[in-house]
Amino acid sequence: MATDALLYWVGMAAVAVCALTGVLDSRRKQMDLVGALLVGVATALGGGTVRDLLLDRNVFWVADQTYLIVAVFTGFLTFFIARRYDIPPRLFLIPDAVGLALFTVAGTQAALLWHAPWLVASLMGVITGVFGGILRDILCNDVPMVFLKGELYASAAWLGAMTLIGALALNLSPLVSTWAALVVTLLIRLAAIRYAITLPAWRSQSD
Repeated sequence: MATDALLYWVGMAAVAVCALTGVLDSRRKQMDLVGALLVGVATALGGGTVRDLLLDRNVFWVADQTYLIVAVFTGFLTFFIARRYDIPPRLFLIPDAVGLALFTVAGTQAALLWHAPWLVASLMGVITGVFGGILRDILCNDVPMVFLKGELYASAAWLGAMTLIGALALNLSPLVSTWAALVVTLLIRLAAIRYAITLPAWRSQSD
């Protein structure tokens, strides 16, 4: 599969998964359809938008409105399905981890294709992976998950981005490199959730 085609479908999958997670998270706030769709679309498109603005390239969903259509349709469908079933709130973390992995890979690959240096490309991968979630949490009136003392999140994205860059530097195929980065990001994030793996954080003087 050509790199451009691979990036396109990874990005499309990321948009769908992140729209789903945004709408599921909006359920906690008992939002109506419009509010849920706004959260879902912001989650799905926010990270890639910031990446493209920083790289001074056409914003991906403006250049190809299929991404926007997929985000809206997925959000709409998720809203009405989720209204019929009692979904445990913590279950939201699994598709969120998948979305993080997908967008991290898409963001890193897009930056590399734009001839960004490897360190910049890895940062673009992290921004693409986490910024949609930051917008989601802000719109839901929560402290963004990435800023909390919680399980590895941005760190998982950065390690996944570096896996992609390293695999490509070793002349592995784009398909193999993409799968390796997806698996690394997803496994680190899921392991962090399962075993409560965190980074060091500030402690109060009384601790």
